[in-house]
Amino acid sequence: MLWIIERGLAKVKSMLGTHHLKHCLAFWLAALAVGGAVSPVPSAAQDVRQTARAVDDHYNHLRSLEAEFTETYRGAGIERVESGTLWLKKPRKMRWEYRSPDVKLFVSDGQSVWFYLPAERQLRKTELRKLDDLRSPMAFLLGKTKLENELQGLSRAVDQSPVDAGDIVLRGVPQAMAGEVAEVQLEVTSSHQIARIVLFELDGAATEFRFSGWKENVDLSDSRFKFTPPAGVETVEGALGP
Repeated sequence: MLWIIERGLAKVKSMLGTHHLKHCLAFWLAALAVGGAVSPVPSAAQDVRQTARAVDDHYNHLRSLEAEFTETYRGAGIERVESGTLWLKKPRKMRWEYRSPDVKLFVSDGQSVWFYLPAERQLRKTELRKLDDLRSPMAFLLGKTKLENELQGLSRAVDQSPVDAGDIVLRGVPQAMAGEVAEVQLEVTSSHQIARIVLFELDGAATEFRFSGWKENVDLSDSRFKFTPPAGVETVEGALGP
């Protein structure tokens, strides 16, 4: 997936102090023989460009997406695992419903973003274009994405094994986060879907998103991406961080 970005892969933070991640892809081809003559083997750089363009084309032609996600944060001697369901719809609409271990909601109608913690009755609101959170790039996944422009040094991570055999892992540094992020790794399936994204921060912390059960071009009502603050809950406007 992933695309990406008006604000680019932005720094991951939530009201719980969580680091989040969000980006995209990969897939490799070999040499082929034509009419008895063997074609030149594409260079590694050409293979990566072909993969990136295939991923771009796949997502740029979609209208909506639904997927299950697992988010894992490792850093400062702790590991936190959260999971839920993600919905995306053009233009720039997204809804992250966290179910475990705590219920929380992160939703954008394409212009504004709300982050709600029911257990703490806390609600934050900001503009999508000002969002400083790694989930934000996912909102731009269904758009005019071009991975080669978004990730510096885009290459195949030959030293990294994919979670699923047959997938390919790409790496690069998101331009919007140069100086903040050491690297982003993207695991892409043979059908050019983004199955996993891992963000490595300069302090050694890492946030990983795994996606499964992709449903493409599903019918999603705009009402799914609207949020009405519950009665008695104060809305704080500004950054979604702590």
